[in-house]
Amino acid sequence: MSITNPPKLISARLGAYKNIRHGFYGRAAGDARAAATCAHIINDLGGGKLFVNQQNHGVSVRVIKTAAADEKRRADGLVTAVPGIALGVLSADCAPVLLADGEAAVIGAAHAGWRGALAGITDAVIARMLDLGARRTRIIAAIGPAIQFNSYRVGAEFSYEFQRRSAIPCAECFRAADGVNYFDLPKYARLRLRAAGVTAADILAVDTFVDAGYFSHRRDACGGRQLSAIVLR
Repeated sequence: MSITNPPKLISARLGAYKNIRHGFYGRAAGDARAAATCAHIINDLGGGKLFVNQQNHGVSVRVIKTAAADEKRRADGLVTAVPGIALGVLSADCAPVLLADGEAAVIGAAHAGWRGALAGITDAVIARMLDLGARRTRIIAAIGPAIQFNSYRVGAEFSYEFQRRSAIPCAECFRAADGVNYFDLPKYARLRLRAAGVTAADILAVDTFVDAGYFSHRRDACGGRQLSAIVLR
C-alpha cells in the first residue's frame, strides 16, 4: 500500500463517530519522527495540524486551544475541542491511548508507558477532557498496539513495587511462570480507564514486540516510533 494511503488500525467504537477520525499507524507508514511521515498521516486523516509532545513518561497534559500553539512541549497527554487539530502519540512498546466524547466534540490522547500509566496519565487526560465539556460516561477510549502480556518480562521487584504504588488493585496484570514475571500494560491502562469512569475501552491487542509491522524499543533498541492520532472534523 502506498505511503500516501498508509495502512492503519482503527477502533470500531471510535470509528462510529462521524465527526472524529483516528488511526493507529504502524511501521509501513514510516518513522513518525520524520516530518514526511507525519504529513502523509495527517493527509490520510483528512488534513489539519498535528500536535505531538516531547514525551517524558509523566502526567502533564496540554490543552490545545489554537493551531498557533507551540507544536512541541514536554508532556504525555493532549486534549482539544478544536476541529482540525490532530493529537498524536509516538510509541514503540508503550501504549497509545486515544479518547473521545463525540457528543461534546472533545478528544484526547495519552502516551502510557508503565511509568505514566502508574502515575495516572489517563486520569489526567480524562480530567482535562471534562474541563472542556466531556462526560465520563460518554468517553470512548482505544488502547493501540503495544507490548503485550506474554512479551513484557519484568523483575520480581518491579511486580511488587508496581502493585504497592498503584492507585488501583492490579494483581491480575501480573503473572509469574517458570521463574519469569510478566506485566500486562494494556490491561492496566484499561483498568485505570474503568476506575476513572470510562467503561467503553477497546484494546487493539497487537504485540509490538512480536509483530514486525510495528516498531519495538525492546526488540530493536534504537528503532523508530509509530504514530497514533485522532482529529475532530
